[in-house]
Amino acid sequence: MIPTTKFKAALCGLALITAAALPVNAATAAPATESAAVSAEAVAASKPVPKLGYSTQTLKTLTIDFQYQQTGYWCGPAATRIALSARISPPSQQQLANELPTTTNGTDWIGQVTRVLNNHLGTGWYETKEMPNDPPTQAQRDLLWRDVVLDINNNYPIVANIVAPASNHPPGYPNYTIYHYFTVIGYDDSDQTVLIADPAGFAPTATYWLTFNQLATLIPPKGYSA
Repeated sequence: MIPTTKFKAALCGLALITAAALPVNAATAAPATESAAVSAEAVAASKPVPKLGYSTQTLKTLTIDFQYQQTGYWCGPAATRIALSARISPPSQQQLANELPTTTNGTDWIGQVTRVLNNHLGTGWYETKEMPNDPPTQAQRDLLWRDVVLDINNNYPIVANIVAPASNHPPGYPNYTIYHYFTVIGYDDSDQTVLIADPAGFAPTATYWLTFNQLATLIPPKGYSA
């Protein structure tokens, strides 16, 4: 993916917020718990991605047809297309952008994704799960992990609407707040990580692992389709 396209992908959400500069000594002042979290996220990001469709007793990944988003504001259509591709031959990003509908401001609400997923699959499987609390409650975390395992085990990828500030970024994201959609296509119960198919193109690879904890902190105050 060429750099221009990667830059455009940053425009996916409703707004971009430039991150405030941190003091030079901020890293040395970070609490031990924060350092541990960063370390866990780094370990997850460096974890090798298995061949899609691979499963063990604790790990399961789904086979998908991946595409990067074709405009800077089509992350919603692209993430929806990735999810559909696990079960059917998916429509184009253009068709999904029309159906959601997606504008130059992005896709307004995760409920639009839920509707389009169910319409194309002829099912009522997908439900909209709101996560308004930031940080999420333990009950919201528990439901999210249950949904990840249940949906992936039944070959239904999850589409998540995230808000990623500069202090909480997936691999490769630029240093400001990103409003975005991506797709969860796998999990590993042995270390509670989740496999992400990310249409933005910020990361060096199309798919990568996140800690479940980071996924849970990225979704509020938005939601997900599961």
